Amino acid sequence: MKRDFIHITDFSSDEIQEIFELTAKMKTLVKAGREYAPLKGKNMAMIFAKPSARTRISFETGMSQLGGHAIYLSPDDIGIGKREAVKDIARVISRYDEIIMARLFDHAHMLELAEFATVPVINGLTDLNHPCQVMADIFTVLEHRKHLNDLKVAFVGDGNNVANSWINLAARLPLHFMLASPSGYDPDETILKNARSAGISRIEIVRDPVEAVTDADVIYTDVWASMGQEVEAEKRRRDFLPFQVNGELIRHARKDVLIMHCLPAHRGDEITDEVIDGPNSIVFDEAENRMHVQKAIIVKLLK
Repeated sequence: MKRDFIHITDFSSDEIQEIFELTAKMKTLVKAGREYAPLKGKNMAMIFAKPSARTRISFETGMSQLGGHAIYLSPDDIGIGKREAVKDIARVISRYDEIIMARLFDHAHMLELAEFATVPVINGLTDLNHPCQVMADIFTVLEHRKHLNDLKVAFVGDGNNVANSWINLAARLPLHFMLASPSGYDPDETILKNARSAGISRIEIVRDPVEAVTDADVIYTDVWASMGQEVEAEKRRRDFLPFQVNGELIRHARKDVLIMHCLPAHRGDEITDEVIDGPNSIVFDEAENRMHVQKAIIVKLLK
């Protein structure tokens, strides 16, 4: 039976740990210049409704390293859900390729793609969640801390798709997750309710960024206005300005706090140069690990 990766909760806690072990193994092989190519002759279709540098480069390079081939399909190539029905695209691509990665606006389109595709589907991002990003994020934290015990993550900013995926992660791995956001920018209510009902993590929504980052092991932020929210940019900038991750804010966290951002960063808005380029930043480690973690996810789904 085919498996999809649409939400982090599609994997069990044990499966997440297995992915981390495989990620570490494959990353070590890449760094040593050794080949690990179990997917020779396999093809991945990459559907992009939303453009992205990191998503395309990481998936395309990763598939190549695994011995397979990735096909980039731009917004103009398909026009998914507009020029052609999602279920038709799912059925057609399934006749050509062994796996699909999609980066879409509408989460309903992702669910429909997975429903009608007969090959595995990976969620490369929707407006609701961003599971590959947060899998790479938590793997990067594990690399730096060597464990995930007693982990406090402070997410400062919008309760967006990345925040939603962190909350989904909290339904699988125990952690203390605090989201500091202005009123009106809370995460998805259903995701929050389900994660809290899992009963393994402490999840809090607060309005004070200082409260969130106090004694935090990780401070995470993201852009204030995501792709498709450009008309709200000025209002969002006013609302989020007190939530900027800067030198003053991080002084309230642990001295060894890890600073994270999923990129692209709007320097001078949600994060300052001194922080993203500072000694506590692991932003570019997490960007690199997108490729390594996604390779492990691909291999698991095609086993």
